[in-house]
Amino acid sequence: GKDFKADLKITMLNVGQGDSFLIQTSAQNILIDTSDMDERTKLVSELDKAGVTTFDKIILTHPHADHIGGIEKLLKDDKYTVKEVYDNGIASTSKLYQNYMKEVKSAKIKHVSLTAGETLDFGGGVKFEVLYPDKSLVKDVNGGKQKTDPNNESIVGRLVYKDFTMMFTGDAELKVESEIWQDNDEKKLKSRILKAGHHGSRTSSSENFVRVVNPEYVLISAGEPTDKRGGNTYGHPHLEPLQTYLDAGIPADHILWSWKNGTVVIQTDGKNFSVTPEHKEDWVKSWIKEKKKKK
Repeated sequence: GKDFKADLKITMLNVGQGDSFLIQTSAQNILIDTSDMDERTKLVSELDKAGVTTFDKIILTHPHADHIGGIEKLLKDDKYTVKEVYDNGIASTSKLYQNYMKEVKSAKIKHVSLTAGETLDFGGGVKFEVLYPDKSLVKDVNGGKQKTDPNNESIVGRLVYKDFTMMFTGDAELKVESEIWQDNDEKKLKSRILKAGHHGSRTSSSENFVRVVNPEYVLISAGEPTDKRGGNTYGHPHLEPLQTYLDAGIPADHILWSWKNGTVVIQTDGKNFSVTPEHKEDWVKSWIKEKKKKK
């Protein structure tokens, strides 16, 4: 049982094929990503369940639909109040992104771009240290010097509250992981919980990165495997990352997937922490077996 006073709560919302994480400190509500357009009803019901309608900050890691799909709903619906919006500052041609920018402007919401080296104050002693993208990358992509590659422009950041740490990766892939690993002291990367990059895809979660982050738990936000467009047609989570986590000594029941485990709630006082899945399900070993059969 939980025998500590939790003053920080982080929830992996169960929003299908996409990402959305709610962070509640003693002073602020922060949302990292807003899942996909067609998962809006799930996002709304998860926010209802959490009883949250005001967001001090919304951080959008990159402009892919399964991360920014719900932002318009939160900006347009009177039920919600959004005070500030953060993204990586890279202009996108995506219609969703263009609409979101229009909304932010017309609602006169404070809009900030986040780059490596900055720290956001989440209130109540909670900080968010931005590790990626680099200012020069943003400049080169915006200036046309470099072709855009949205996953590898994701905002990556580490949440820090006293001794508790959690790594948020967006959809950052191996290339970014190795840059982060090279550019940072290992002490800046070690995290008790890892949000698996790119929905548990093999494009992410390299052995080096997982070794350095050295998490006790891994959270995977991915939808029900399906052949239907718009859903998890990718077979996330892939075999390779799961194998990497297990090889790194992470117990199978500390690897949680939103489709199997539902909403996952992390509570901490900055020292002790608890991780509570809505459904306890031991899926990892059988999922790996099934994946190996298909190979």
